[in-house]
Amino acid sequence: MTQFFAFESDFVESLRCIPMQVRFKLDTCGVKLKLQHWHQFEPSDRAQIVDLPCETEAEIQYYRTVLQRLVQQRTETIASDLPIDPEPPWLNANQIPTSVQEKADEVGAKLTLTQWSTLSPLKRFALIKLSRSMHENRNFMPALAEFNLK
Repeated sequence: MTQFFAFESDFVESLRCIPMQVRFKLDTCGVKLKLQHWHQFEPSDRAQIVDLPCETEAEIQYYRTVLQRLVQQRTETIASDLPIDPEPPWLNANQIPTSVQEKADEVGAKLTLTQWSTLSPLKRFALIKLSRSMHENRNFMPALAEFNLK
């Protein structure tokens, strides 16, 4: 299912950046897609990568194959592998990751375990990615607001 977040609205229409749902799929299938790869994709390539499902084992393998083929066709390189976490924190509705809790505390948001547990895995993934210290973090507050967590 295609889902873009409002906090991505400044780039979603043009797909000039990799949307969160694609980043979610990349972590699921174990491919490190660089922004420079993404920029070399045709608009139809980007749409395909956005729309392809990546949930069942067969879908994950197919997604990975299609993605690697596109990277090779468009960039004449191969995307690196990412380790696949067998128990990713966004699938754990019973524990708020430390980075998310610390970032929420930093911005004065009160994120409860009950709230965390009601979020979809994609929303939890987004908050995890947006809370990491190496990330720009400018979309953390907009994401909290969008997810009704402020």
